[in-house]
Amino acid sequence: MATNNRRLRRDDGCCSVNFLKYIAFIFNFLFYLAGVAVLAMGVWTIGWKFDYTVLLPTQTYKITTYILIGTGLLVLLVGILGCLGVLRESRCSLLSFTFLLLIVFLLEAVVGVLAYVYSEQIGTELRNSLNGTIVNGYGVDPTVSSALKTLHLQKQCCGAENFEDWRASVWFASMNEEAHLKERGFPLLTPDFCCRTISEKCGKRDHPSNIYYDGCVTALEDEIRRQSIIIGAVALGLSLVQIFGVFISCCLYIKLKDVNDEVDEDRKNGYYQ
Repeated sequence: MATNNRRLRRDDGCCSVNFLKYIAFIFNFLFYLAGVAVLAMGVWTIGWKFDYTVLLPTQTYKITTYILIGTGLLVLLVGILGCLGVLRESRCSLLSFTFLLLIVFLLEAVVGVLAYVYSEQIGTELRNSLNGTIVNGYGVDPTVSSALKTLHLQKQCCGAENFEDWRASVWFASMNEEAHLKERGFPLLTPDFCCRTISEKCGKRDHPSNIYYDGCVTALEDEIRRQSIIIGAVALGLSLVQIFGVFISCCLYIKLKDVNDEVDEDRKNGYYQ
C-alpha cells in the first residue's frame, strides 16, 4: 500500500516524475549536441582562421573564441552530470547541474555580447592597424608575413587600402636597395602575391594591370565581422535554451523533493514498516 501511495505521489500534478525525466533526457541530449557544435565551431575558428588573428590589433576575437571552446568543453561535462542526476533521481546532482547550467548561460551570453560588440568595432580597429602591420611587419616577423601572404592570396587584394601602401613598408625599402630596381622609372613594387597572375618577381615588374588594386582591409573586416556575428548568434541562441534547461531541472528537483518529503513523513507516521 505504501509503495502504491509513493507511486501515486510521483504521478501527482500536471507533470509526473517520469514525464519530467523524459523531458530532461531530451534536453540533455540536445544540450550535449549543442556542446559538440560549440566546441567544433571554436576549434574551427581558431584553426581555420588562425592566420588572420595575427593581423588583428586586439586579442578580443581570440579571447572570445577561447571562451567559446571552454564553454563547449564545460557543456560536455555538464551534460554527463545532468544525465546521471536524472537517471539516479539525485537531487544533489540536479542542483549542481542547475548551477552549472547558469554558469554556461552566463559564459554564452558573454561570448555573444563580446562577439557583437567586436563586430561593430572591427572596422575602425583594422583601418588604424593593418597598414601599420604591412609597413612594419612584412619581411620582419615571419608569422605576420605568412598571415599577410595568406590574406592577400585568399582575398585577392593588395595592401591595406590599395597596392601603394607597400611603398612605405620596410620590405619595400629593403627591396629598393637593389641597383637594378633603383634604375626603374616606374615606382610600382609589391610582393608577388599581389599579382593577378602569379609568377616569379611579377610584383617587381612595371605592369600595374597585373596587380590587384583593391586593399585588403575591407575583405578582412567583412570576414571577421561575419565570423563574429555567427559566433555571437550561436552563443546567444544557445544561452536562451539554457533557461529552459534550468526550468526543467528545477521542476524535477522540486517534484523529487516533494515525493521524498512525503515519504519521510509517512515513515514518521508508521506507514512504512
